Amino acid sequence: MARVIVGMSGGVDSAVAAYLLKEAGYEVIGLTLRSWMSADGDEGRCCEIDDARAAARKLRIPYHTLNCIGTFREYVTEPFVQAYLRGWTPNPCVECNRYVKWEWMLYMAKVLQADYVATGHYASVIRLGNGRFTLRTADHAEKDQTYMLYRLTQEQLEATLMPLGVYAKQEVRKIAEEAGIPVAQKPDSQEICFVSDNHYAGYVEQNAAGELPGPGNFVNEDGEILGRHKGIIHYTVGQRKGLGIALGAPVYVKSIRPDKNEIVLADDAALFCSGIVCERLSYMGLPELKTGEKVRCKAKIRYHHTAQAARIEQLSQDRARIIFDRTVRAPAPGQSAVFYDDDGCVLGGGIITETF
Repeated sequence: MARVIVGMSGGVDSAVAAYLLKEAGYEVIGLTLRSWMSADGDEGRCCEIDDARAAARKLRIPYHTLNCIGTFREYVTEPFVQAYLRGWTPNPCVECNRYVKWEWMLYMAKVLQADYVATGHYASVIRLGNGRFTLRTADHAEKDQTYMLYRLTQEQLEATLMPLGVYAKQEVRKIAEEAGIPVAQKPDSQEICFVSDNHYAGYVEQNAAGELPGPGNFVNEDGEILGRHKGIIHYTVGQRKGLGIALGAPVYVKSIRPDKNEIVLADDAALFCSGIVCERLSYMGLPELKTGEKVRCKAKIRYHHTAQAARIEQLSQDRARIIFDRTVRAPAPGQSAVFYDDDGCVLGGGIITETF
C-alpha cells in the first residue's frame, strides 16, 4: 500500500483529494503548510489549519502541520513587493507552488517515508512519449489550474498525484457532502492568500523596505503629460478603472515606466501586441530548447486568458520570443506566459519581460 502526503489547505478540494486517495487504497497523511500569518494572527486561505484538521479528523487520517513562513517570505512575498516596485504584475502562486508547497511536501514525504505527494489542484499528471512528465489541463476548463503549476520540476511531478483533474467542481462538492466532510460548502477563495482585501498596493506600502515611488505623470505614447498619478504600485497594464483621470474617451494603462515614474495611457486598440519576450524559462513537456530552435504552441498570457496559437523562438538559454498568430491584448510584464500543445499538455512557460 503506497503512502501519500496530501497538502491540505482547509478547503474542499484538498479534502476531497485526500478522501479519493484513501478510497483508492493509499495510506493517506494530511499536511498543512503554515506559510503566512498576518500581523493580527489571521492565517492565509492556503493554510487554514482548523478546517484542515477537522477534515482530516473526519477522514480518520494522520495530520501534521509544518511552519514554512520564512521560505514563503523569501520566495513569495518579498519578490511580490519588488515586482510591484518595478512596475510589474507578478504571479505569486506560481512561485509558491514551485519553491514552497512542493519543496516542503516532498521534504515531509522523505521524513515520513511516503511514496508520493498530492494536492487538490484541477490538473492531471501524465508522462509523455518523450519520457517527460507534464500536466494536462483539467477536463473541465473553467477550473483548470495548470497555469499556476508550470514551474514544477520533473522530480516534483514524478512524485505527484492530482486526483481532481477529471472532476467538475460541483462533483467535488457532492463527494464531500456524501462523505460528511465539514468543508463541503466552504466558498472558494478568489484572492491571493496574503492579500486578504485584494488591496495589493496597500500590502506593498506596508511591507516595502525603503522609500516608495511617489506621484508622477500620466503620459500618452508620445510622452505628452496628461495628468498626475498617485504612484506606480497602484496600476497594472490593461487597467481602466480607478485611474483618477478623465480625458473624454476611455483610456487604459499601456505600460509602466518605473525609471521615469510614468504611466503610459492609450486607447484600447493600442493594448494589442503581436508578441512577447519571456525569461526565467521553465520547460516541462519539452526538453530545454536550443538557441534558434522554434516550436509551435498555444500560449496563455494570464490565468483567465484563452490560449492562443503562437510560435516559441528560443533566443538564448533563458530567453525566448513568443510570436502570436493573432494579436493579444495587454500582456503585462511580470505575468507568466504558459505554453501548451494541441492536447492541452503544458510544454513550459516563463515570465513576460517585454512586449512588441
